[in-house]
Amino acid sequence: MSKLRDALDVGQFVVTGEVAPPHGTDLGAMLASVDRIAPYCHAINVTDNQGATLHLSSLAASRAVLEAGSEPIFQQTCRDRNRLALQSDLLAAWTLGLENVLIVTGDDPRGGDHPKAKGVFDLDSTQLLEVARGLNEGVDMNGAPLDGGCDFLLGAAAFPEAEPSDIQLERALQKIEAGARFFQTQAVMDVDVFAERAAVLREAGAKVIAGVLLLKSARVIRFINERLAGLMVPEHLAKRITESPNPLEEAVELATEQVVALRDVVDGVHIMPLGADEALVSIVEGAGLA
Repeated sequence: MSKLRDALDVGQFVVTGEVAPPHGTDLGAMLASVDRIAPYCHAINVTDNQGATLHLSSLAASRAVLEAGSEPIFQQTCRDRNRLALQSDLLAAWTLGLENVLIVTGDDPRGGDHPKAKGVFDLDSTQLLEVARGLNEGVDMNGAPLDGGCDFLLGAAAFPEAEPSDIQLERALQKIEAGARFFQTQAVMDVDVFAERAAVLREAGAKVIAGVLLLKSARVIRFINERLAGLMVPEHLAKRITESPNPLEEAVELATEQVVALRDVVDGVHIMPLGADEALVSIVEGAGLA
C-alpha cells in the first residue's frame, strides 16, 4: 500500500523529494541520491525526460527506486507518447508495482537537447488524468473493459502563483474533476499569495504539496527568470541569495523558512534540491520534520 496515499489520507504532513534518471544506464548516482534522501521523504519523484532532455525512462528508474526499498512517484509526460503508448506504460507501471503517478504535459522539445524531436502531445495532462482514472475503474479510454485494472494515486502539477490566476485555478479544478487526488506545485515564491490560492484547491477535495525550490546560486535564479515561463524569483529573494557570502547556506535557510510557513496551509512540501541532497536533509531537519 502506498505510504504516500496512507499519509495523505490520515492528514499527515508529507515530504516528497526528487531524483533524475541517468543520461545512460548507470543507476549508481541516482540510487545514491535515493539512499540519502529516502529516510526524509514519504515518496520520491522520478522525472520523465525533464527539460525535454534525454534520460533513462521514468518507468524503469521508478522500478529501480522501488527495488531499492523506497517509494517512487512515477512521472509521465504527454510530450513523448501517443494515447496507445501512454495507456500501455500506465498498465506496465501498475504491473511493476508503481502506485503513485504524477501526470504532466511536458516541456517543449525545442528547448531540450534534441530540438528536432517532434512533440506528440496527443493528449494533454487533464485528458490523461481522465484516462488514468478510467484505468483505475477497469476500462481503457474507449470504454473497453481491461483484463485487470489499476488503483493509482493520481497526481498533477499546479501553478497557484501564476497569472492570470483565474485561468490557472480553472485548469487545476478541471484536473481534480478528471481524477487528480493531489497536486505538486511550482515553486512557492510568496507564501501568502500561494496559501490563499491553494486553499481553493484543498476545499475542492485535492491535497496540495507545495513546491520548495533550492535557490542555491545566482545561476539558478537567472535560469528560472529567463527560461521558466510563469515563474519569477522576486528581487528581494534574489538579492538575499546573491548578496550572501554563502549562497547555498542562505538558500537552505530560506527554503527551511518556507517549509515552516507552509506547514499550516498545505498538506506537504515537495523539495527540489537540484542535486544538493544534503540540502534536502538540512531543510527537513531544520523545519522539524525529521
